Amino acid sequence: MTTTNASAPKSDTTAADTTEPHSEHDAEWSTGDMQLDDRSALRRVAGLSTELTDVTEVEYRQLRLERVVLVGVWTSGSAEEAESSMTELAALAETAGSEVLEGLVQRRDRPDASTYIGSGKAKELREVVIATGADTVVCDGELTPAQLTALEKIVKVKVIDRTALILDIFAQHASSREGKAQVALAQMEYMLPRLRGWGESMSRQAGGRAGSNGGVGLRGPGETKIETDRRRIRERMAKLRREIRGMKQARDTKRERRLTSNVPSIAIVGYTNAGKSSLLNSLTGSGVLVQNALFATLDPTTRKATLEDGRECVLTDTVGFVRHLPTQLVEAFRSTLEEVTDADLLLHVVDGSDPLPVGQIEAVREVIVSVVREQNTVAPEELIVVNKIDAADPVTLTQLRGLLPGAVFVSAKTGEGIEELRTRLGELVRPPEVSVSVLVPYDRGDLVSRIHADGRIASTTHEDGGTRIDATVPTALASQLTSFAYSA
Repeated sequence: MTTTNASAPKSDTTAADTTEPHSEHDAEWSTGDMQLDDRSALRRVAGLSTELTDVTEVEYRQLRLERVVLVGVWTSGSAEEAESSMTELAALAETAGSEVLEGLVQRRDRPDASTYIGSGKAKELREVVIATGADTVVCDGELTPAQLTALEKIVKVKVIDRTALILDIFAQHASSREGKAQVALAQMEYMLPRLRGWGESMSRQAGGRAGSNGGVGLRGPGETKIETDRRRIRERMAKLRREIRGMKQARDTKRERRLTSNVPSIAIVGYTNAGKSSLLNSLTGSGVLVQNALFATLDPTTRKATLEDGRECVLTDTVGFVRHLPTQLVEAFRSTLEEVTDADLLLHVVDGSDPLPVGQIEAVREVIVSVVREQNTVAPEELIVVNKIDAADPVTLTQLRGLLPGAVFVSAKTGEGIEELRTRLGELVRPPEVSVSVLVPYDRGDLVSRIHADGRIASTTHEDGGTRIDATVPTALASQLTSFAYSA
């Protein structure tokens, strides 16, 4: 077994790290500051017991992590990729609030079907757990229910996989009603096939004389606790789906209003912790939550921005993606991800300081392709934005400039490259326009205002019949001006 200490990135990913500074427009106390302060108000207290006398399997699985040992299986790729995956798992564990004690990587052709790492290595893992005093083992992959059970029996502490860890982080960071409902649904979809009974002592009723009307042949344990849990979870999942559908209607109404307003829509997508929220603050002067942690943003945030030519656009900050994003989360957050497919432009933010930025791009595109395929639509145009160039290796940036022609290199922290990005956005989100020459009556000041707001004015003169305007306007507005066309 190759042993790698995965606790190295601790200083870079803990929730206690200082946040990146907001833009100069955000000098006052912002909503993001208050959210960050609230998120940091309650911290984990080590050493407190969480044992309960009667706890369901789902509740047991959702108990917070404390001291963990990481375990990964290296099946393909380079050693650098395997180490990067374990480093990311350590960052995920620390974002969840746990303390990483040790990281172990097992080189195999494929994960063991029984115990994920093999029975012999599982016994070695048990010795590491005893030596470090860990209370949880986190596996870098999605374990089957059988693997989960077998590995727990050997190591004798709680075992969770990468999927459960990401779900735990989402549960901690969800703040809106819709976000909480989506995360709860994803957790239950994950937990349902992993419920386990704990013996006949978990029975809720008994047959025969102890039951009431039972008789010969009907005596028995009755409905067991695991059956009760499954029934309760299915009922809860059905209720959550109904609630999410109701909340989706409200989101669709707002989105349709934006789509019909001729205001360009830009969706900011990218890997988790790539600096999407910081970039949104730099472009709009807003103060949304910025935190040096994975999955700091779960709920879509929409803000207005002004392009170089004075036109307005709408930017939406979306949830970050990650390698092997749980399918349960993609399904639960489908209504949120629709913001991506409905946008006029995708602003794909890449962390230039990451050791493997190309891998981040591939992971994000994989999720986008799956969402587009599900909705049977066409993906919007994409603009790659390499962020954090102030902290990136110059050699890596040189390589990226060659690999990503047309990409914009910026630093949301220092403001470098932001003006160039604004110019590129103005070029890419320019709506279909038509040149018009109209004579608008003086009693139709509303049309004059719209021409000034949505179009580009070439000349304006005041005549007896009204205001003559030569301008370039969006196609939708040009159709409303047809009856006012000017002819000399």
